[in-house]
Amino acid sequence: MTEDRKMLEPMATVVSVVLRILLAVAITGVVVSVVHGSWGGFSVCIADELSSSSATPGGFAAESGAQVDSIPRYCAGEPDAHLRILDALSSLPSSLLLISGLYLLHRFFRGATREGVYTAPTASRLRLVGWWLLVGSLVVAFAEANARAALLAALASNVDFSAGTVLSMWHFPYLAVLTGLGVVTFARITRQGVAMREDLEGLV
Repeated sequence: MTEDRKMLEPMATVVSVVLRILLAVAITGVVVSVVHGSWGGFSVCIADELSSSSATPGGFAAESGAQVDSIPRYCAGEPDAHLRILDALSSLPSSLLLISGLYLLHRFFRGATREGVYTAPTASRLRLVGWWLLVGSLVVAFAEANARAALLAALASNVDFSAGTVLSMWHFPYLAVLTGLGVVTFARITRQGVAMREDLEGLV
């Protein structure tokens, strides 16, 4: 499997190192928060991207022909558990998707190194990475949009939690979806190539 290992480098090593670094940072952050009890002490803020004003804020001067817009930002100085959870849900799912995606990618590289690149299990692991990225990015984007909309509705009296607010907060993950579709397609091609190679080996 030496040739297969060479084909997978340096990506396999980079994924392994980055995954370990992210896990170490995440575990350290959780431990520090628990020991110091800082998780409940920070302020919760969100910008109302749905509303803007052309009134020039004090202290900000625009060049001739340019305009400064004001976007309100709401902060809860002493947020309760509900607001802290909404604030966490507005960004934490992306981090979890990144770490879990790197783990699946690391698992794919490790299996490909051990069993070979052109094998059915390797193609299956690659397909799992593609579907995880494709479906996961959509779910995460929608979940975070819901959390941001709920947080804004809780802090701004002129904003209601509604489908329109959620859709306005939702940013479609075009790159992640296209990448996921590409990986799924490549996994299908790889599986087809594996089947053709097995047929040829059977004939020989």
